[in-house]
Amino acid sequence: MPPQPPAPGPPGTSSGPVAHLRVQRVRPAYRQVADELRTQILAGTLPSGTRLPNEAELGRAFGVSRSTAREALRVLSSQHLVETHRGVQGGTFVSEPDPARVVEDVGSALGVLVMTPQLHVSDLLEARLLLEPAAARLAAQRADAETVEAVRTAAAARRDDRDPSGFVGHLDFHTTLLMATGNLMLTLMGQPVNDVLRTRLRRSGVEPGEWDKVDACHREIAEHIAQGRAGEAEEAMRDHIVELRRLYERDGFWT
Repeated sequence: MPPQPPAPGPPGTSSGPVAHLRVQRVRPAYRQVADELRTQILAGTLPSGTRLPNEAELGRAFGVSRSTAREALRVLSSQHLVETHRGVQGGTFVSEPDPARVVEDVGSALGVLVMTPQLHVSDLLEARLLLEPAAARLAAQRADAETVEAVRTAAAARRDDRDPSGFVGHLDFHTTLLMATGNLMLTLMGQPVNDVLRTRLRRSGVEPGEWDKVDACHREIAEHIAQGRAGEAEEAMRDHIVELRRLYERDGFWT
């Protein structure tokens, strides 16, 4: 039976290895090390703030080289699961997963993919048409008084004179509505899609009257949510997204 490495010590101390499984040469070794550490972090075995063993100690724990352990830590760092601090009290520490960072990363990846043949703008528009009407229904069914007020406020926000297209306000409304569902997964799925669509649209080429219609739709949807009219909220959001889709698909409006 292979020896069982000791558990990690408290934050700020150098401890023994943390792995409970030996690396099997099926996937790249650094991926297996990263997978095992990720599992322990997400399961709470390695809570936020825990100082991980150094690269040499991790390498010995998993039976891999120091460079392999370093690559594993880089993977976890790119996923915002660990952070490295320098200095006498430095080292690599477990981080708390941050949904906002996940959304930003997904949005950045979509922004790159949408410029390639693998992902087309129509794919994002179709995904949005599936997500947001359902989100409006859930928001109408679940939103409490405080959430309803937040949705109404976002829908009624005045445009900044420096931003006649209402970019910030429109983004806030759709983000607030997704959050009003109480379903973090819907927010994580929907917000990056909306971010990419908005940043790729040449909004200055759209007539101001079009944005007036968008504002009116937002207010209508917000009122349906406030009154708990789930079916009406879903239908109004679907009609709104269909109209936006026609706007987005016009020639010359994409950067």
